[in-house]
Amino acid sequence: MARDGEDVAFVEVRTRRAERGVAAESLDTRKLQRMWRCAMEYCEAQGVDPECVRIDLVSLDIGARDSVAHIEHFRGLEIPDE
Repeated sequence: MARDGEDVAFVEVRTRRAERGVAAESLDTRKLQRMWRCAMEYCEAQGVDPECVRIDLVSLDIGARDSVAHIEHFRGLEIPDE
């Protein structure tokens, strides 16, 4: 969880090491829905306006010799309907 100005970002970090595909592909619908439910529970418990909440993803792909092959920050992911 992080603050970005007035926003509260719940951040999922995904890493893949020398595998096919990219780390971002490993975040599935169920996980996103679960993160959103947890974020809404947090808002209710802490009195945070849900309009100021977003889910972000940081995707980190590790290549040969543990070097960073690719890193990307996805802001404000769309949450699929349950």
